[in-house]
Amino acid sequence: MRPSWQPPPTISPRVGGHAPHGTVVGVTEQRRPWVVGVSGASGTPYPAAVIRALFDAGEPVDLIVSRAARLTILDETGISFRDAHWKDDLAAWLGRPLDGADVAFWPAGDLAAGPSSGSYQVNGMLVVPASTAACAGIAIGLSKDLLQRAAEVNLKERRPVVVVPRETPVTRSHLEHLIALHDAGAVVLPASPGFYSAGAAATAQQLVDFVAGKVLDAAGVPHSLFTRWSGELGHSR
Repeated sequence: MRPSWQPPPTISPRVGGHAPHGTVVGVTEQRRPWVVGVSGASGTPYPAAVIRALFDAGEPVDLIVSRAARLTILDETGISFRDAHWKDDLAAWLGRPLDGADVAFWPAGDLAAGPSSGSYQVNGMLVVPASTAACAGIAIGLSKDLLQRAAEVNLKERRPVVVVPRETPVTRSHLEHLIALHDAGAVVLPASPGFYSAGAAATAQQLVDFVAGKVLDAAGVPHSLFTRWSGELGHSR
């Protein structure tokens, strides 16, 4: 008797990646990561906080770092981000080991990568920070690189997409692109930290964590990055 048909195992990205606790991603476990796209805008502490919180929540991550973002990471942290050494560089950037984290990396120039196709199953995409160029490219469907293509794919598949513009002030064209992203179904979430959870004495990390927490709220991922408003003045201080 011929054996009954079984679905093929899920193929891990060829660049790298592993499942939590050393398990094999296959027939019994469908991997559905969050795609995190890092563009070249200033603000690399934001994606670092988002990625750490996703790991803390047990969420798998597919990471895309644009060419411009590599320069920004180097400028803001002194850390190089290299394709061949991405695991070591990511750990250095996050300030923690990747032990137990389910993470895969896709080069921004790889337009044949998994996230370039709607058939590649993911939970959605977080573009943080989103430069004006990235916003424009996603809004008009330019697909200049894998980051833009993956965001467009998630929009067309009606999956959650959170775009975090950081640049200020903005031009009319930038506003038009943000409106286009909103109309396409994305959540436009400017990197605008609130102070009610920590007050005027908030540290830079607390302000970063506030924005990262709002990103995860929009994605529906639980976190404890900031103290929520309770309706009581001064309750968090």
